[in-house]
Amino acid sequence: MWLFGYGSLTWKVDFPYKQRVVGYIKGYSRRFWQASVDHRGVPGRPGRVVTLVGSENPEAQVWGAAYEILPQHEAEVTKKLNIREQRFDTRLEMTMYDAEDQKLPHPVMVFVGTSQKELFLGDAPLETLAKQISECHGPSGPNYEYLFQLAKFMRMEVPEAKDEHLFQLEKAVKNILLNINVKFVSSS
Repeated sequence: MWLFGYGSLTWKVDFPYKQRVVGYIKGYSRRFWQASVDHRGVPGRPGRVVTLVGSENPEAQVWGAAYEILPQHEAEVTKKLNIREQRFDTRLEMTMYDAEDQKLPHPVMVFVGTSQKELFLGDAPLETLAKQISECHGPSGPNYEYLFQLAKFMRMEVPEAKDEHLFQLEKAVKNILLNINVKFVSSS
């Protein structure tokens, strides 16, 4: 089994895997449109995490990391992910491409939160997203840490990749935090 992560699974892996491949899927955009009431926010004050939304551009890319899960670990990893990724109501099998634009010979499983689920928040103005992310905190830590770690993954692993939504949001959140004098570790 291969699992593709495009959010916290790019930088917070808490399961055994054989190998990790950085690459992308096509036809989607990564957006902070999913509520988190169990990790980066709480009920009544949800944080925001990423989900995938279809793109009008079939060549649009969402970069992430895929993990090969050995058969003897599939049940354990699936059980753990069913809890960790419970806010995502859909699992899709997708084609992934590596950094050299080569199609992987196997599909990857991807967790996606769709608009059919109550935790799907949808789009909002950049300022609204930034304010919510800068203010929310959950059992896994501040919501902005999630954003900064994802931006750091992109800068370190695929610096040539474009993710305008991610980097504009990161800049807006950092500006808010600086204005209220919050200390954070830079992801740059």
